Amino acid sequence: MNHIGRSLLAEALGTALLLAVVIGSGIMAERLAGGNMAIALLANTLATVGGLYILIEVFGPVSGAHFNPAVSLVMAARGAMPRSLLAPYVVVQFAGAVLGAWLAHAMFDITILQLSTKARSGAGQWVAEAVATAGLVLVILRAPASRVAAMVACYIGAAYWFTASTSFANPAAAFGRMFTDTFAGIAPASVAAFVVAQLAGAGIGAAIHKALGLPRIAAGRPGAANRSLP
Repeated sequence: MNHIGRSLLAEALGTALLLAVVIGSGIMAERLAGGNMAIALLANTLATVGGLYILIEVFGPVSGAHFNPAVSLVMAARGAMPRSLLAPYVVVQFAGAVLGAWLAHAMFDITILQLSTKARSGAGQWVAEAVATAGLVLVILRAPASRVAAMVACYIGAAYWFTASTSFANPAAAFGRMFTDTFAGIAPASVAAFVVAQLAGAGIGAAIHKALGLPRIAAGRPGAANRSLP
């Protein structure tokens, strides 16, 4: 398999496993929390933080570990990845997200094919998704290469709690979570507005990064401006 094939496989697998972590831990948390939503969200958060950190470390050297069309779009726009790879990345990310939802269902022995009935709508939710995605992109672009995985995972864990939407921050995640009528789901009618807010947030995060200039730790380092790890 050539480099492009390996990169696409890594993005598909990574996105699928990320969704399996998010949805699967949500199912387990809801079953064990006894109706306590705060405990369920905390368990879901901790699993996501740990899973995301590991997935970035494992797949980052292969594909950049985007697992997120908004991140891939920003990277392509900055020239940190070939623009010809953007569409294939997005396709495998969306496909992986759906497969991850189905995998979670299979592991917990529930109906594989389902659609969410959990409406997530309103201005607060949309602002939250823009903020969550802007912050994610900003962290990705400014984190030292050796700390990307930890900083991204920690940011997402925090954003689960400080945003009204629990920080999807990822169009592929929103799409995949549409196919699960569980704790982590989102109704199909709510997805489009989430994706629009996420893409707007990604643009805002990239603009803030540009306005701030290179981090001091990166300034003057050869190739720093083109660092492509997410």
